[in-house]
Amino acid sequence: MRLPPVLRRGLAGLGYGCLFAYALSLVWVLLYAVVPPPVTPLMLQRLLEGLTRGQWVGIDYRWRPASEISPALFRALVAAEDARFTRHFGFDWRAIEHARRRNERLRGRRLYGASTISMQTAKNAFLLPSRTYVRKAVEAYFTVLIETFWGKKRIVEVYANIVEWGSGIYGAEAAAQRFFGISARQLTPQQASLLAAVLPNPRRWSPTLPSPFIQRRSAWVRARMAVIALPP
Repeated sequence: MRLPPVLRRGLAGLGYGCLFAYALSLVWVLLYAVVPPPVTPLMLQRLLEGLTRGQWVGIDYRWRPASEISPALFRALVAAEDARFTRHFGFDWRAIEHARRRNERLRGRRLYGASTISMQTAKNAFLLPSRTYVRKAVEAYFTVLIETFWGKKRIVEVYANIVEWGSGIYGAEAAAQRFFGISARQLTPQQASLLAAVLPNPRRWSPTLPSPFIQRRSAWVRARMAVIALPP
């Protein structure tokens, strides 16, 4: 049975569109494998949000290669955000199942996620934040791409450089300068653990004025830093 010409053209257009989107996303990922992201969608969104409120938030973003960032910070990030980072391919199915069971027990009172560093990097580098299923599917797609073409070392390097650490503050160098008056390479284990401890909500919590909860979380991060593995 032959399809109507209009339907055939529509399907052909859809196929070409999908092929173009795949090629564009692949080029984008391959480019960021060797070039620092000049800006991220989240940075632009925060800037626009500030402008709509009549505030200039700005973008304090200073890329530094991994060699110029304290190893303590990488350890703290992995300890706090994704202890199995080197042992999965972008998705920690054990953590996902644990989060699902926990959310079932809580019955919607508070949702727990299981985003890995790879998933967060894919979201931060390429996508706007939202909670739709479509966005989560695209995030998973980009997660597979960066795991395939970047590798773990590049993923955590990009993550440390673009993650939001406060209003208008992005990445390790900007955070180290703003909060501690030092460069990212000078961060101590305690300072690194404080920076990692606030990441669940960096616009609410402060690494320099830590609440009792952040102090406890920072101590927990430091205890884990000694046993987690970093990518070679």
